[in-house]
Amino acid sequence: MPKTDLVLLHAPHVYDFRKIPQLYGPVSDLVLATPAFEMYPVGLSTIAEHLEKSGYRTRIVNIAWRMLRSVKFDAEKFISKLDAPLFGIDLHWMVHAHGSIEIARIVKKYHPDSKVIIGGYSASRFYKDVIKYPEVDFVMRGDSTEEPMRLFMGALKTGDFASVPNLVWKDVDGVVQENPFSYVPKDISNVMGNHYGLMVRQVLRYRDLASVVPFKGWLKYPVTAVFTTRGCKYECIFCSGSKTGMAGFANRTEPARRTAEDIAKDIYNISQITRGPILIVGDIREGGNARAHELLERMKKGRVKNTIMYEAFNPMSPDFIKEMAEATPGFSLDMSPESHDPEVRKVSLGRDFTNQAMEDMIQAALDNGASRVEIFFMIGLHKQDKQSVLDTVDYCEELLKKFKADKRLFLFMGHQAPFMAPGCPAFENPERYGFRLLYKTFEEHRQALTLPSWKYQLNYETQWLSKKEITEVTYEAISRLAQLKARYGQLPQKMADEQSERIKRAIQLEEKLDRLVEAGDTEAIAKLKPEMDEINGFKAAERLELEIPVGLVRLRYWNAVKKALFGKK
Repeated sequence: MPKTDLVLLHAPHVYDFRKIPQLYGPVSDLVLATPAFEMYPVGLSTIAEHLEKSGYRTRIVNIAWRMLRSVKFDAEKFISKLDAPLFGIDLHWMVHAHGSIEIARIVKKYHPDSKVIIGGYSASRFYKDVIKYPEVDFVMRGDSTEEPMRLFMGALKTGDFASVPNLVWKDVDGVVQENPFSYVPKDISNVMGNHYGLMVRQVLRYRDLASVVPFKGWLKYPVTAVFTTRGCKYECIFCSGSKTGMAGFANRTEPARRTAEDIAKDIYNISQITRGPILIVGDIREGGNARAHELLERMKKGRVKNTIMYEAFNPMSPDFIKEMAEATPGFSLDMSPESHDPEVRKVSLGRDFTNQAMEDMIQAALDNGASRVEIFFMIGLHKQDKQSVLDTVDYCEELLKKFKADKRLFLFMGHQAPFMAPGCPAFENPERYGFRLLYKTFEEHRQALTLPSWKYQLNYETQWLSKKEITEVTYEAISRLAQLKARYGQLPQKMADEQSERIKRAIQLEEKLDRLVEAGDTEAIAKLKPEMDEINGFKAAERLELEIPVGLVRLRYWNAVKKALFGKK
């Protein structure tokens, strides 16, 4: 087998999470990944795809998923058997601050002559801290590093690292060098062409399906994503991908949009591999009305059978929703107003719309045959006190009444846990928005991830809610919403009761942990691991609600092989 030029590794949130006693809480209830955050960022596959086009051989290994998949999987032993001159590790989400560095240490332990490069949003924000770890040789900054990585692969052979844009590196004397942060492409049409086909090729090449599976349960629920843009024009104060955030650590001042043709091709290519739902990431209207209408017209002609999931950043008009329905019958639509309170929403999202406008959109979607309408609310926002959070639960009941508890309407409440994203406006200017940061440095976040409860891991509290109050109201709101859904027939009562029981037991355990943490009794905390694992093992009702039925034929294996090998359908 030809030698691999680059192995891309995705770490779990904490290494080794299987041994550390932790109460996860609701930190991942509203995403498809588990609390180990085993879903790797799309950047790994787009980088691999771009490099393969230039003749480099890459391999993606989802260490987090392999550790989840089997308690017998020895990550250290597995890494020791890999062979490549370069290992890349993503540090995209801050929740991987611990795992990424520990995986880098394992790589260096067994491959001291190989180089380690780390990249991603969080690595870009904390590059000065990350490059100081002896296990890290390079940091690649930016949100679009496919081409800089190609240039870096060439420099790896010549040693001319000074010519690679966005690169931070150590010279022969160990002195850190910062290259100009000059590569911020406005045209991203040359990436994301067939990265899912690349995954299939890697499975065939390395005979290793487990390493490229995106998250636990993906083979049964093969949801995929199509990205429409890099960057954003909005100022969600808690989002690292906001306009200010991207300008601060990624040097991107304006969004780069993919064309309608590229997006449509991506959707079609995915439909040839899987019957699972396809999420279009980003509001398709953000690229302008012309692009949105062109995309819908292309999808109308293409007629893929997958459920197409759209995002709405602002309420959509009935006419636009009708056009979506004609292009993609049975579509799904989601929106995150974050709060029922327009004042809280306006500051938090940088967007100003009324509840009535959102409700008109929901009605239009249901009237036009949407298979699902998902509305997400968040806890821990600017000007949001306990009563405001509980008032949002009451507003959920108003929505259930107004829409006669339509089974296609899904309401969710979650939390920006365990971390407010570094780089977001509220992290960079907490006082301005009424926040107080509890952890500021990279190492503080890294160590926080090993603490025994999500409550202790929270890196902020607000002027309106302390860390303790955030934890308490989150548990209360989630439990109330579950019982509310059961009362209106949207959840089986048994499932709602299990959710409430899970929360009740978690609260009791939190109280026990508080006493032990205050006493510094680490031995007693370790003995609580079996109880923690049992509570962590509860199946959150929200996780089950997120999944769209996909039928018996989920993956089109033969089509996938043909597409990967020959580029044919």
